[in-house]
Amino acid sequence: MSQNARSGLEKAIANTLDKRRLQSTIRQLTTKPKDSADFSSNDFLSLASSTELQRLFLKEIQNGTSSSILGSGGSRLLDGNSTDAERLEHDLANFHNAEAGLLCNSGFDANVGLFSSLPQPGDVIVYDEFIHASVHDGMRLSRAGKCLSFVHNDMAALRSILNLCLIEDGAIREGKRNVFVAVETVYSMDGDIAPLNEVVKVVKTMFPRGNGHLIVDEAHSTGIFGRNGRGLVSELGLEKEVTVRLHTFGKALACNGAIMLCSPLIRQYLINYARPLIYTTFMSHPALAAIRASYSFMVQGKTEPLACKLKTLIRLLHDQLLELQQSLHLSPKDAHLLRVPEACPQSPIFSILSSEPKALAAYSQSHGFVVRGILPPTVPAGTERIRVCLHAGNTPQEIEALVENIRSWVVKRQRETREKQDRARL
Repeated sequence: MSQNARSGLEKAIANTLDKRRLQSTIRQLTTKPKDSADFSSNDFLSLASSTELQRLFLKEIQNGTSSSILGSGGSRLLDGNSTDAERLEHDLANFHNAEAGLLCNSGFDANVGLFSSLPQPGDVIVYDEFIHASVHDGMRLSRAGKCLSFVHNDMAALRSILNLCLIEDGAIREGKRNVFVAVETVYSMDGDIAPLNEVVKVVKTMFPRGNGHLIVDEAHSTGIFGRNGRGLVSELGLEKEVTVRLHTFGKALACNGAIMLCSPLIRQYLINYARPLIYTTFMSHPALAAIRASYSFMVQGKTEPLACKLKTLIRLLHDQLLELQQSLHLSPKDAHLLRVPEACPQSPIFSILSSEPKALAAYSQSHGFVVRGILPPTVPAGTERIRVCLHAGNTPQEIEALVENIRSWVVKRQRETREKQDRARL
């Protein structure tokens, strides 16, 4: 590349980045400050710092059938497969009460591979508008005839979209083409939960020929919901109603990777057509050992007390946030600074709306609380927020201090606004 061409490229990307800076949406890599309280990571059960789990992981490393091997050696279709991987898939499928499972390097890879390959030409994908970005990337590569969104968690909107599919396409009405409905159990930015029983009822009722298929992403419910952390689908006994389930290991389970739970036939199809699986080096043997260690932890019931403690902390934080909002007596002019969800979240993810999330997050981080400000395009315009994630390892004292920190910032911003108005009148 010539110097002029390089300069032109650098100028173009610099201008693009400058636009984000002006909009306060620039992304930066950061590290967690030492001795800070974690209210940001997805380590919901605090297993990442569990010494007991670390010991179990080292034991798995030493006792595994491939304990002398580190790297996988290639993609799974070449040299990356192993008896360790196949045994782990079988055991995880049994744990989640599924027919079969297919391990993937990440939840992102799994969703891209699934949605880009499983829908056939002419099929339709109907998805919740808040579905994960990885599903969108998979749909962009899909051969599906249409990809249609419905209003978040709105069953009337879902029925309307599905009814439109049936009206417009005779092949769908006759069961010759398929409709895939994609939802998450727990949504990563709002922390709310999909009404899975209602979704299943809608799909079964509207597609009596069996060509309506439900795909459920359990990334944020794995380890927290269901007996021993099996997930919300298992908690509700809906395993046989879901065509594909995705469980990821990089959140509550303190490792990385994912598994797609499905029929043996779909598993075989994905092995042949899911490009992120076919054309990438598979997980290393230590990564497989880490997954087995975390699942052994769940099977032994050791995550149950952590999940119970987490539920207690969720109620505590919500109660204190409501008390904070009431005590601040925010005027209509200041209401944009802080809006707390009225209903107590059922998950550890709190969406605390604020028109100045970056400023609130920076203030919190400077005082030892790791929270993140979330802006469009990650969330819709007008729903800017700080995303607070609770963990089993958080203490009541940390929660009280976080809430007091938020109070301090709001009061500071109110004072600054009044002072600015006073100066303007002079």
